[in-house]
Amino acid sequence: MNRIAVIDFETTGISPGQGDRATEVAIVLLERGQVVDRFQSLMNAGVHIPAFITQLTGITNAMVAGAPPAEAVMADAARFVGEVPMVAHNASFDRRYWIAELARAGVPAPQPFACTVLLSRRLYPEAPSHKLGSLVDWFQLPRTGRAHRALADAEMAAELLQRIQRDLRTRHGVAEPDHAYLMGLQRCTKAAVAKLLARHAVPQGVLSAP
Repeated sequence: MNRIAVIDFETTGISPGQGDRATEVAIVLLERGQVVDRFQSLMNAGVHIPAFITQLTGITNAMVAGAPPAEAVMADAARFVGEVPMVAHNASFDRRYWIAELARAGVPAPQPFACTVLLSRRLYPEAPSHKLGSLVDWFQLPRTGRAHRALADAEMAAELLQRIQRDLRTRHGVAEPDHAYLMGLQRCTKAAVAKLLARHAVPQGVLSAP
């Protein structure tokens, strides 16, 4: 089953290693380019949300006070994802929180992450910006809610991923731009990607992850 889980976290800061915690998580499940399911929840990690984070996300301390415990939410999120490989925009950030929050819940986090920031930089160097909102506007993709809320951002990242996969198929002759292919592509240098994708058809397996 060719599935990919696109994830986004809202958090109290930039580093779980410095005590920052997740306040909201959303996951959009894609199967062969179609949304087949969604998961979203606020979570109560027992930490204070700074005022500037509330201003950015709209998530207040009162909202998370009534939310389920973070450990319970993350256990549910892990069951939802299962062994499906994952994608995020700026995946290094979301992967850190995925691992850290699941560790607190006593749940392993084996899923590989592909990154739509890295992919967009390699495929669309001409883009004015590689921020999620900027790419969504540049491609005229739909916005489904407020930016910096987990479900809206996960859905926009899913739209971007589908655009990337569609361009790989139609512009570059990649028959099956699956998660393994995307992982390999993002590891290539920009020069290598440009050379490969300049061809009418990219040989299958050239960029497959090991």
